[in-house]
Amino acid sequence: MPRMKLFPTLALSLCAAVLSLPAQAQAPSTAPMRLVVPFAVGGPTDIAARIIAPALGEAYKRTVIVENRVGATGAIGTEFVARSAPDGATILFGTSSIMSANPALQPKLPYDPIKDFAPVSLVALIENVLVVHPSVPAKNVQELVAFAKANPNKLSYATSGVGSTYHLGSALFASQTGIQYIHVPYKGQGPAAQDLLAGHIQVMFDAMNSALPNIKSGRVRALGVASLKRSADLPELPTIAEQGVPGYETAIWLALFLPAGTPHALVERMNAELKRIIATPDVAERLQKLGMQPATNSPEELAAYLKADLAKWTRVVKENAIKAD
Repeated sequence: MPRMKLFPTLALSLCAAVLSLPAQAQAPSTAPMRLVVPFAVGGPTDIAARIIAPALGEAYKRTVIVENRVGATGAIGTEFVARSAPDGATILFGTSSIMSANPALQPKLPYDPIKDFAPVSLVALIENVLVVHPSVPAKNVQELVAFAKANPNKLSYATSGVGSTYHLGSALFASQTGIQYIHVPYKGQGPAAQDLLAGHIQVMFDAMNSALPNIKSGRVRALGVASLKRSADLPELPTIAEQGVPGYETAIWLALFLPAGTPHALVERMNAELKRIIATPDVAERLQKLGMQPATNSPEELAAYLKADLAKWTRVVKENAIKAD
């Protein structure tokens, strides 16, 4: 082909290629999405993620794979998402422990919960309740505080371990009420609850669904809900905040996060899809059976909630000189 005819032909080909790029870039991807759970298979967080994943996949017309990346108390999976491409395809199933409690305890984690993520929405809250052994002469929070102040360090409280959410919540309760009681850490909530039933320790914050059978049987006494609103499981039981401890809250929360830098439109779409999914009766019922209260909010509300939660636990850790176990 003569040179003069070759250039127009190449130019037309290049123009066609350039014009086709936007259409290709906007075409919906069919590659699998990953919902990363930083905890082991079979736990409550993993089960909740597996409830959400199929519905997300249906909404996006893509396979959503639940990927368990375990280790370093959640840091391995969390860092993996933080370092992933901000294209909406890699999602963190985050919890209050890995996004606020752990960073408060360990400022040198390989991820920053504020800077490295784009919040999407809450998924659910796990209600906690303050319970005591029946031998404790207190029928409500005010009476417990009065007894503890009259008998410093006579009461002992159980938690699932040093630096756990339950430990931080118990320390916050002490600082807000001015009481002194003795911390007895256990390797998990199960052994702690058994010693409460046996009367070896007297006070404990526990998940509502775990404590409820023992509350109803009278083996432990519930004094207050650790959320800002009453529980549907025990609607007659006042919150701790209602009983003279303003603003007290230690609910465990679960939420979705995307890597920082994810386009706002992708975040907003996932927020809208998640709100619709959580509102469906089947999903809501399955979460409730896990002891979780379905909850959603906006990306901006989740960002503010995370910042406040991190600041609260950072203050509690500093004031009580709590070290990670």
